[in-house]
Amino acid sequence: MSNFTPTEYKLLCVATGEEFEDAGWTLDAPSCAKPSLVRALYAKKQLTVYDDAGLYKYRDWLPMKRMLRCEATHATYKSEGLARALGLENLYITFNGYFPEKGATMTTCSFKETEAYSVCARTEADCDKVLVVASAGNTARAFAKVCSENNIKLLLSVPEDNLDALWFDEPLNDCVKLISCAKGGDYFDAIHLSNLALKSPKFYAEGGAKNIARRDGMATTVLSAVTTIGRIPDYYFQAVGSGTGAIAAWEANMRLVEDGRYGSNIMRLMVSQNAPFLPMYDAWRADSRDMLPYDDDKARRDVEIIDAKVLSNRKPPYGIAGGLYDALKATNGDVLVATNLQAQKAAQLFAETEGVDIHPAPAIALATLIKEVQSGNIDPKATIMLNITGGGEQRYKQGREIFHLTPSHVFSLSPREEDVIEKVESLFA
Repeated sequence: MSNFTPTEYKLLCVATGEEFEDAGWTLDAPSCAKPSLVRALYAKKQLTVYDDAGLYKYRDWLPMKRMLRCEATHATYKSEGLARALGLENLYITFNGYFPEKGATMTTCSFKETEAYSVCARTEADCDKVLVVASAGNTARAFAKVCSENNIKLLLSVPEDNLDALWFDEPLNDCVKLISCAKGGDYFDAIHLSNLALKSPKFYAEGGAKNIARRDGMATTVLSAVTTIGRIPDYYFQAVGSGTGAIAAWEANMRLVEDGRYGSNIMRLMVSQNAPFLPMYDAWRADSRDMLPYDDDKARRDVEIIDAKVLSNRKPPYGIAGGLYDALKATNGDVLVATNLQAQKAAQLFAETEGVDIHPAPAIALATLIKEVQSGNIDPKATIMLNITGGGEQRYKQGREIFHLTPSHVFSLSPREEDVIEKVESLFA
């Protein structure tokens, strides 16, 4: 760690093509009039994979100001059992979670650790403000772990209905606090609550999809796959809530083409949603850059039905310049659908053929892969990357004492701004 130097990069406004310097925590291009993501342009065009045990082995393409303690990593391996069951010759699984036999060591059992370690490495060591993260569950668990380990002040906003996701294998550092929106609320309500907290100058937003560190952290899944396979895959399968992981995959693909050692292939992004919660699927089917109207009450009811609660983002970075719509268009991608039952069967097949449990979200991705194979839409010889975004949780928890984070305050779905500010400020007084 002592010989670490911060990563060199500039920022690019996707909408205008303007390049500019990062002011430290830049989330938007300062002179851009339309909604746009900004993208990191790294000084090193060829990726060096370092010998580190954790995710920072990919630090050439992570916007890091400092190196934190990090031993967590994912693993890519060529499938045998699942591939045989599906009749696929080149199926590669990138496993994010706990599967030590394959080298996957994420103890929150979710790929959200890729985001948390990257985002927190972009923070200043002497920052006295509180980082704010809204989450449907897995993201909160990952940020809580990383911030607790590294003594970074964090305020989480998570729906009360999703608190089961906030489990840990040890008690958390007191620097991590949690607030919730009341039962019946969803991820959108948690975001609204976090935005009220951010009215206080004592807090700053993690930024979600707009944060280059979040996207480039998630992109390490593709870096793992491509450096293992030796080439850019033909297909990329992942379930999406916001679509940020798929955007990150597209951005990694472009960097890897520029690297020059892995071919010039553009992998097709095959992203999936859990029926009946299908806002991005509906917009994509209508070939609409804008999300279609979605009644709040119906959206909340649909979220209650789906097993993969983490796929419940009602305001995803879909139509923004550089967002999921652009990524799908650029890669000839598609948005697919699976039901709870199809995902449950897919998860059972994965456990039987690969030997480990997976979360409902990657089970949705696998269910859509199965349907595409059965429909004859995929060449059995194609090189496929299946992003298992969470797994090994049942196995990891076995025989371990588990601790849960409980909220300091639970707010109504229509909280008063001044009440939220007063209460969250008092948590860090």
